Amino acid sequence: MTGQSITNKIVLRFLQYFIASVLLLTGIGKLLDVPGFVDVLITYQAIPGWGLHLVAITMVLVELRIAEWLFRDKTLVRGALSSFMLHSIFTLWAAITLIRGVSVPNCGCFGVFFIRPLTILTVAEDLVLVLASFFLLRLAVRRRRISCV
Repeated sequence: MTGQSITNKIVLRFLQYFIASVLLLTGIGKLLDVPGFVDVLITYQAIPGWGLHLVAITMVLVELRIAEWLFRDKTLVRGALSSFMLHSIFTLWAAITLIRGVSVPNCGCFGVFFIRPLTILTVAEDLVLVLASFFLLRLAVRRRRISCV
């Protein structure tokens, strides 16, 4: 094994478990108080009332499923791609909300348990997760290609 392949493996594992852990924590945080998370979603002024509970539950289930995929090697590529797509959506949603001038006192990233306002910093954090997911996806695809040869 070369020095570069060892480094790639370490980076892959770090990104894999870091992103999976973030998604697990955010999913659990929302799951522990779904009605409270629904209240957070209301502040975004983007989802009709009839869809709030559906979006809240779906968001929780998607985050937990992607975390599961990332923790398992067999579904790592699927998890990395899904994480990239999810965090891209979160980044756009947060940025558009800020551009619209909507005040969101709790971004809801961790449900109602770690209250932080939606700011440009939130968008930057989401963007970091987009980039981390992208790099994880590249490394996971490369690893899969190498193992198939």
